[in-house]
Amino acid sequence: MTPAIFAAPKIILVFGDSLSAGYGIPAESSWVSLLTQRVQSKFAEYQIINASISGETTLGGRNRIKQALQQHRPDIIILELGANDGLRGASIKSIHDNLAHIIEICQQNNTLVLLVGMQLPPNYGITYTKKFQGIFSQLAENYQIKSIPFLLAGFGDKHEFFQADGIHPNEMAQHNIVENIWEVLLIMLNDAHVATRAEP
Repeated sequence: MTPAIFAAPKIILVFGDSLSAGYGIPAESSWVSLLTQRVQSKFAEYQIINASISGETTLGGRNRIKQALQQHRPDIIILELGANDGLRGASIKSIHDNLAHIIEICQQNNTLVLLVGMQLPPNYGITYTKKFQGIFSQLAENYQIKSIPFLLAGFGDKHEFFQADGIHPNEMAQHNIVENIWEVLLIMLNDAHVATRAEP
């Protein structure tokens, strides 16, 4: 029998696009790296694995979610997809359905989902941008999962927090992203910790 001290670590899987892959900045400066330090300082049993791919869409995520779950067997997944779909003007239904499928697969595998919401620039039109933003809150409500309304909350409209392309957050912005994620992730980790201690 394996002693408890050698129990496998708990896994948090970051499943996103370039915003989570650390595009244009050193890996050690990315919000995922900073979040890893924060999590492990308080919950040493957790490891964070970053399975994000720059340019990823919700369809791409849908196509690889099963393999990612089988490979990493995460306890929690931080799902950050949809921005590339929105920037390309993909249909609201396709974005919603792809994310819904990913969430359902995660729940079937007993993986808790933290859904990260995104917003689009106003030049995409008020109707499309509102419907796009509404996808995330609808999914969070429908599937009863934790969510973050907007990954870039607090600085999304401030150019000094972005790289030259005006799309990707710079090094300075990564700390802000960590705070936005941590606010909700901490609740999930505390809940999981209490549940684990309550097990016989």
